[in-house]
Amino acid sequence: MKKLWMLSLLLTGGCSEQQHFTASTSHATILFDTAHEETAGEADWVIDGAFSSYADALKRAGYRLDESKADALITYKTLKSHDIFVLPEPNIPLKESEQAALKQYAENGGSILFISDHYNADRNLNRFDASEVLNGYRRGAYEDPAKGMTDGERHSAMMSGVSSSDFLSETFGVRFRYNAIDNVTMTTMKDVFNITDGVKKVEMHAGSTMAITDPSKARGLVYLPELTHRDAWSHAVDKGVYNGGGQDEGPVVAISKAGKGKAAFIGDSSIVEDATPKYRREDNGRTKQTHDGFDEADHETLLMNLTAWLARQEDYTSFQEQDKKTPLHRDEEPAASVEPRKEPWARPEQGYLWYDRTTFAEGSYGAEGSDISASDAAQDDVQIISPDSAAPSENFQIKVRASRAVPTSIALVMSDGQQVGLFSGRPPGVSNIYTPRRVNNDYECYFNGRIAREAHGQLSIQVIQNKKVVATQMLNIN
Repeated sequence: MKKLWMLSLLLTGGCSEQQHFTASTSHATILFDTAHEETAGEADWVIDGAFSSYADALKRAGYRLDESKADALITYKTLKSHDIFVLPEPNIPLKESEQAALKQYAENGGSILFISDHYNADRNLNRFDASEVLNGYRRGAYEDPAKGMTDGERHSAMMSGVSSSDFLSETFGVRFRYNAIDNVTMTTMKDVFNITDGVKKVEMHAGSTMAITDPSKARGLVYLPELTHRDAWSHAVDKGVYNGGGQDEGPVVAISKAGKGKAAFIGDSSIVEDATPKYRREDNGRTKQTHDGFDEADHETLLMNLTAWLARQEDYTSFQEQDKKTPLHRDEEPAASVEPRKEPWARPEQGYLWYDRTTFAEGSYGAEGSDISASDAAQDDVQIISPDSAAPSENFQIKVRASRAVPTSIALVMSDGQQVGLFSGRPPGVSNIYTPRRVNNDYECYFNGRIAREAHGQLSIQVIQNKKVVATQMLNIN
């Protein structure tokens, strides 16, 4: 990058300087689903909870994030206003209409990130785990998805419109396998579209792989080493390891091309999670315990590369270079599948009904009296007040208004991640940090300065608090 030393951005604010922070940008909008029990059991897969490290990295890169409501259905109308849809370990089965919406969204150019976990990770004890939900059928219950359920479960709104199909395989050319592999380091990466660039190591802590069922649509990225039965998760309901690891076990991370759109698949939610759960368990109200997987090994690099690929619009509809099909066992045929153990795997807490949120414990996501949208309380109200456009070398003012006096800095970033604000005579970078001053009922910081001469097109004004990008706004360059 060419150094820009000649222009200066003079910064005025309220109080003392603090540490610096660097941000980069993109323009894609990402919708995270929270309506399919992604917060059941110990899971807390919301952007201000145990997915916050991933969410914060996305915001620093300039992505705009939204979350669904707890009771929202997946519809094409909702999906089409976002570039990427994240479905992180759902525990409520998808309705036929929701599967149709996902298919339409992908075929018309949308991107989807599917995140699963090891088999039998049935966190709300409804007999479905994420692999079954995403695949489109419940193992051993292909003829009747509500097999063994009570009348209350069978006739609940959660089960209405649910039927069995090989949805994921037919639409995207992959199917999550029902294996369960624990504490294995992966170093076998396929360099496809530079997604694994900089990724040397990925860790698995009780996860699954997926089968490539249509190589024209799907390709594997990250593979397990050779395995033995000792690598199976200790609570695996069957043999745990299916094909001895390697390529025949199937990829842990894969991608797909469906129509004009894309999809990516991860077989272990611990690759994405962090150790900051927000909500309590819905069945008993106890504090959750999650783990810091996002910062482990090269997980952050992998996830950010994968997201960048999903955000890039490419209209080809199949892969020229193709993987081979994953060898499958006979009982992996959906209609011939068998559930080897009694379901659910544990007895639910007394009074807890997975299909009735009025029975959820206080402090859990979706419980009565709690915020039904996790993103509603994700961050303070932060407003950016700036001109619609500015020219390089031209003086202008940016004001940040917030509901609290949180130390604040800003970054001016091009779409390729290049910093174009020169702060206090320094090379391009993030501003000094200032604590806003109270003005009436709000707190304000103001920034007077210039933009570097190489800025062009559009840039992103990013507000940074506590090392997190909490607000962004676009500025046109004249």
